[in-house]
Amino acid sequence: MTSNTTVQQFDALFNNAAIGIIIVDSSGIITKANQYAHRQFGYHTTELIGEQIEILIPQRYAHNHIEHRKNYHGGNAHSRPMGMGIDLFGRKKDGSEFPVEVSLSFYKKDGNEFVISFINDITIRKKAEDSLLKLNEELEQKVHERTASLQEALEKEKELNELKSRFVSMASHEFRTPLSTILSSAYLVTKYETTDDQGKREKHIQRIVSSVNMLTDILNDFLSVGKIEEGKIQVRFSEFDMGDIIRVLITEMQTIMKPGQSIEYSHEGNVHVFLDATLLKHIVMNLISNAIKFSPEKSVIHIRSFSYVDGQSMLTVKDSGLGISTDDQEHLFERFFRGANVTNIQGTGLGLHIVAKYAELMNGNIVCNSEIGKGTEFVINFRKNN
Repeated sequence: MTSNTTVQQFDALFNNAAIGIIIVDSSGIITKANQYAHRQFGYHTTELIGEQIEILIPQRYAHNHIEHRKNYHGGNAHSRPMGMGIDLFGRKKDGSEFPVEVSLSFYKKDGNEFVISFINDITIRKKAEDSLLKLNEELEQKVHERTASLQEALEKEKELNELKSRFVSMASHEFRTPLSTILSSAYLVTKYETTDDQGKREKHIQRIVSSVNMLTDILNDFLSVGKIEEGKIQVRFSEFDMGDIIRVLITEMQTIMKPGQSIEYSHEGNVHVFLDATLLKHIVMNLISNAIKFSPEKSVIHIRSFSYVDGQSMLTVKDSGLGISTDDQEHLFERFFRGANVTNIQGTGLGLHIVAKYAELMNGNIVCNSEIGKGTEFVINFRKNN
C-alpha cells in the first residue's frame, strides 16, 4: 500500500468520523480538526485551525487546563480512554456549553509532540441520566412518603391495640364494683317482700340505678375516645346561652353530690357564646363530676364563665379537694392517666383526656392550676371561631 493511499484512507477516516477529532501540538495550538468537530463546536470549516485549544474549554476551566496541558507534555503524556468518571464540558463558538467525553492519544512526529483528542457530545446521554436520577429521587421520595405513611398507620394501629388492651384491663377492674353492687342489690330486693321493707327496697334500687349510670358513663367515655381517635367527632357550632347549659347541669348533678357540698356559679359578659353545645355540656359535666368526686363533704365548688365582645369565652371550675401534684399535672390529659393520690377512687382516667380533646376541637385549650391539699382549678379558654 502506497503512502498516498494511506494518507487518503486516513483523510477519509478523519473527515467522515462520527466523532469530533482534534489534533493539538505541544503549544496547545490546534493543527487539525475534522468536520464533525467543527460542527460540534459551531465553527465553520478550518476555522479552528491555528487556535489555542482553550478556545473550546469553558473560561472557568481554561487557566487550569493550560497547566494540565503543560504537565501532560512535560513527561506525563499517556493515553486516556473515555469514561474516566470526569465531568468535562466543551464551549461552543456562541459561548454555550455542552457535556463531553474526551479520549486522548499521544504521538511524536519529526521531533514534535502531538495530542489527538476524540470528543463525544454526551448531551443526550446526560439528559437521560438526569431524567433517570430525577426519576430515582422521585421514586425514593414516594417510597419515603409511603414508608412514613405505613409507619404512621402502624403506630396508629399500635395505639388502637394499646387502647383495646387498656380497655380490657380497666373494664375488668372498673366494671367489677358496679356489677357486684347491681347483683347483690337485685338479690336483696327480692328478699324484701313486705310493705315495711319498702325503704330498703328503694335504697337498693337507687344503688342499682347509680351503678348502671356508672357503667354507662364508662362506656360513653370509651365511645368518645374511640370517635376522637378515628376523627369522627363532628363539631357543630351554634349560638346559645352558656349559663343555661351550666345551670341545668348543676341541677342534674345534685343527685351525686356528697353531703353538704354546694356549687356556686356566676357569669360575666355577653349572654351568648358560639360553640358546640353538646361538646361543652360534656366538658362541664366531666369537670363538675370530678370536682364532686375529689372534694370533701361540706365543700364549695366554684364555677365561673365569661363571654367577651371579641367572640372569646372562658370557663373555670374550682374545687377545694385533694389537689394534683406537679409531676402528675404533666400527664393529666393523657389517656388512662390517674393521679398517684386518687388510685383508691373509681375512675377510668379518660375524662380529662376527652375534655382536652373536645376543647381543642372548639379552638380552645385547658390549663390546670393545683396544689396537693389545696384544691384544683381548671381553666378553659375558647378562641373566637372564624
